[in-house]
Amino acid sequence: MRNALLIIVFVVLTILAIPVILVGAISGRGDIFLGYGTWMMRVGRSILGIDLAVEGLDRLDRETPYVFMSNHLSFLDGPLLVPVLDRPVRFIVKRFVLRIPVLGWGMKAAGYVPLDKEGMGEGRKRIARASRMIMEKGYSFLIYPEGTRSADGTLQRFRRGGFFLALDSGAPIVPVSIRGTYGLMPRRTWHIRRGPVRIVFHEPIPVAGRTRADIPELMERVGKEIASAL
Repeated sequence: MRNALLIIVFVVLTILAIPVILVGAISGRGDIFLGYGTWMMRVGRSILGIDLAVEGLDRLDRETPYVFMSNHLSFLDGPLLVPVLDRPVRFIVKRFVLRIPVLGWGMKAAGYVPLDKEGMGEGRKRIARASRMIMEKGYSFLIYPEGTRSADGTLQRFRRGGFFLALDSGAPIVPVSIRGTYGLMPRRTWHIRRGPVRIVFHEPIPVAGRTRADIPELMERVGKEIASAL
């Protein structure tokens, strides 16, 4: 019943998002869509009755842009994580996501960055674009360093793209641990269960003075921080 209600509500809210996107695009204020989308996520959580516990937000400076790096267990991760960040946050997303009607339009207007390949050619340009947005506009980005949802609920091998972004922009890395979403909505299922979820924000990791030679060390450190609260 909750899943059916969620679908109905989100269809209605997605239709209502069209004028929000138009206003944001015309005015050049992508945050309008981000605010509306965050509110939609809160509505979804309320409908599903997910019990969310959040720790470590007091470790963060509200005015500092960060590269948040989280483990990725479920489609629920983003909708639960973004509303508690208390700041506009952008994603680097696969290009096909920006082609999704309404959702993709809003993401494009809000400044989401498409990325198909990391570390080569077009991928480097997209990382550079996201880096400029951090430095010039003060945006934070949310990255899933595993690249995709875990197939078995365990932490997977990291990719380097998000670490290039942190080094190029100078933004500190914030490791984020999400626990509980895999059991509520595992990969290859659309049915959402009810249950508790815990999100932990770890101490920010400065990258000033670091070089790309330090990426393996940073990957290991971020992985250990995330794993410590799973």
